[in-house]
Amino acid sequence: MQNTEVSRMASGIAGSGPVRVFLVDDHEVVRRGVAELLAAHEDLEVVGEASDVRETLARVPAVAPDVVVLDVRLPDGDGVTLCRELRSRDDPPACLMLTSFADDEALFDAIMAGAAGFVLKQVRGTDLVEAVRTVAAGGSTLDPQAAAQVMARMRRPQVPAQDPRAEVADRLTEQELRIFDLVGEGLTNRQIATRMGLAEKTVKNYVSSLLAKLGLHGRVEAAVLAVRLEREDEGADRPAYRTPG
Repeated sequence: MQNTEVSRMASGIAGSGPVRVFLVDDHEVVRRGVAELLAAHEDLEVVGEASDVRETLARVPAVAPDVVVLDVRLPDGDGVTLCRELRSRDDPPACLMLTSFADDEALFDAIMAGAAGFVLKQVRGTDLVEAVRTVAAGGSTLDPQAAAQVMARMRRPQVPAQDPRAEVADRLTEQELRIFDLVGEGLTNRQIATRMGLAEKTVKNYVSSLLAKLGLHGRVEAAVLAVRLEREDEGADRPAYRTPG
């Protein structure tokens, strides 16, 4: 998606005005740097800042941001719990997490808490701006290195307390299962549409349906679940839940 298209879609989230962004980080220099970076773009506006969980929960309702950019680690709590709290409220903002290379556990937990994306603190400014626009437009984004960490974690051997494959198969139609599988491969809606010979809008509707049926917050969560189920399928005696592609 071209930058102008992402910018136009993101602006639509806030009506005719710019995307409203709230920054959460306990380091003032980080907040200032991000604020200055975003302020250079007319379609983005920083409407507030906070240095910890308490300040964030107190200030966010008053400014109603479209996107909250928050650090994973905060002095009076953690960004994962804060993300879950923000996402549980009415008309919740999209949450974009800031993290470091060592936070693979936090990355996974935040996905399950409803985070729309992750950026590493070493990210280039242009990539951070595009990540904000993407989540504001309702999309999901993972830094490639962060995504690799999450997927590596999900591929570690594990013994599930129960077999979730039958539950997934019971909830989804055959077509939804095929699309779920392709989401797990990291394909975009357009790529899935090409692969399956469907309209891109049709694929989008299928994705929305399967996310709702599985109780997932976004396609990043769906991809993580698909990888986990694929790992659990390996070496199983019974047939996998997936249908032939």
